[in-house]
Amino acid sequence: MLNHIEQLLNIRLVLLLAGLIFVFSACGNRDAQHSTLNTQLIEDTMVAYPGRTFSYKDKFRDTQAKQERAAKAIGLATPPQNRQEAARMRSQLKLIKSNDNYIVDSLTHSIPYLVPAAAAELERIGEGFADILQRNGLPHYQFYVTSVLRTKEDIKQLQKSGNINATTNSCHNYGTTFDLAYFRFNKVTRTREYMHQDNLKLVLGQVLLNEQRAGRIYVKYEYKQACFHITVRE
Repeated sequence: MLNHIEQLLNIRLVLLLAGLIFVFSACGNRDAQHSTLNTQLIEDTMVAYPGRTFSYKDKFRDTQAKQERAAKAIGLATPPQNRQEAARMRSQLKLIKSNDNYIVDSLTHSIPYLVPAAAAELERIGEGFADILQRNGLPHYQFYVTSVLRTKEDIKQLQKSGNINATTNSCHNYGTTFDLAYFRFNKVTRTREYMHQDNLKLVLGQVLLNEQRAGRIYVKYEYKQACFHITVRE
């Protein structure tokens, strides 16, 4: 009798396990199908800027020495040693805030200030970026500003963290220089259309190329830092 009851319990246990496996398998299939459907929807609504691609490395190779000369010529006469000293220089600087065209990132080793000429140039780049998207009927995106004015103490902290681009005589010390991420963008318009980050990078790159050709900026393509390193010239 006990053996018969045990057999029944074992059969019920097997059936229960089989049922659970079936349920989990069905849920997994539905999740996979849902994920595939979402991917397909994004691919079906992907749009692109029709501009011609170019080599960022070849076009944006303005050297540190060249950018430093421009920074010293039109930037702060004396780079701030620390945040307190930078605060006392705010009459010479302009606060940079997020707007419709770009987002000032959560800065850890810099503060959101630029000299007026550099602040105006950042605005011009933002407007140019938005203009290309609008003229081509593309959804509106924002790019990210990832580094702005750095103090001497900020540079030392970056060097300690192992950042090889944190040179002692950084252009960022003069308030003339800012970095723009080229693999991070924020979609603003609520549409079903999307753009690939590589294509948005091309839009931003085209704006910078136009500004560089106009003699307004120097640009260095920072591959490891994934950003465009920009110094205003005038």
